[in-house]
Amino acid sequence: MSDIILGIESSCDDTSAAVIKDGYLLSNVIASQQVHKDYGGVVPELASRAHEQNIVPVVSQALVKAGLEASDINAIAFTRGPGLLGSLLVGTSFAKALSVALDVPIIMVNHLQGHILANFVKQYDKPSAAPKFPYLCLLVSGGNSQIVRVDDPIHYEILGQTIDDAVGEAFDKCSKMMGLGYPGGPVIDRLAKLGDPEKYKFAKPHIPGLDYSFSGVKTSLLYFVRDEMEKDPEFMEKNKEDICASFQKTLIDILMDKLIKAVRQTGIKEVTIGGGVSANSGLRGRITEEGQKRGWNTYLPEFKFTTDNAAMIAIAGYFRYLKGERTPLDVAPVSRIADF
Repeated sequence: MSDIILGIESSCDDTSAAVIKDGYLLSNVIASQQVHKDYGGVVPELASRAHEQNIVPVVSQALVKAGLEASDINAIAFTRGPGLLGSLLVGTSFAKALSVALDVPIIMVNHLQGHILANFVKQYDKPSAAPKFPYLCLLVSGGNSQIVRVDDPIHYEILGQTIDDAVGEAFDKCSKMMGLGYPGGPVIDRLAKLGDPEKYKFAKPHIPGLDYSFSGVKTSLLYFVRDEMEKDPEFMEKNKEDICASFQKTLIDILMDKLIKAVRQTGIKEVTIGGGVSANSGLRGRITEEGQKRGWNTYLPEFKFTTDNAAMIAIAGYFRYLKGERTPLDVAPVSRIADF
């Protein structure tokens, strides 16, 4: 008998539903919210309202694309946190209601663990390439930057994490301050391809261990641009490609220095990346390059699995379902990872 898992993701501003059958992806539907671009960032109240409008049609479409009926579902995996509390409440409440209606269990999933397991989503039309356990995952997104040791689909250990801003936050905030638009990561990545990454130097933090810090490099960039524009108001427009290339290289250097150190300390050479920033072409190229040079086995998630999506929630829920995990209906969403 097949195990069919419906995954629901609503942690931020994307409403997503996916269906997985025995680990293979049947459908993955995402409804993105465009309204936030006018504000230069996600507005939590607007995100919650959009989730309410999107979740029923998104789940319905995921089932149609999978060629299944709701009655075929064996369990519902949903994102409990971390994320925006109002957004999480929509997904959690929907999962509970559908669970009662179908008389199937719900399985709560840590959003970050979904990113960590994204490489395990199998597809019928493509060969799968998943790391062997244990492996290291460089988890990089708008809200988190971590190096995680993954011993199996259920057990994880955070070896290092940001002590202030996340790397995705540094991309977004600096892009906004420089007038380049939101979200900042794709904009800076696109401009960086046209610039000289060695043109400018920005401050790098000296943080002990495997922890990260990005507030200093962010401040260094903003003060540099401000000072140069006081001399020449057109400085940013004239040099934006070189600025973006140098800034992006600095961020990638910070990420990779600690990842290299983590591999050296643990002896683990199975290495993956995950999270929204794992779509960055510079980071993907650098981790591939370092892997070839240092004898790592590196695994990059497909671009469609780098952003927030329900496929990764479904696969994480699938592993927990096989382990016999079930979540009680009185569970509440949590906004912070510390409360999970």
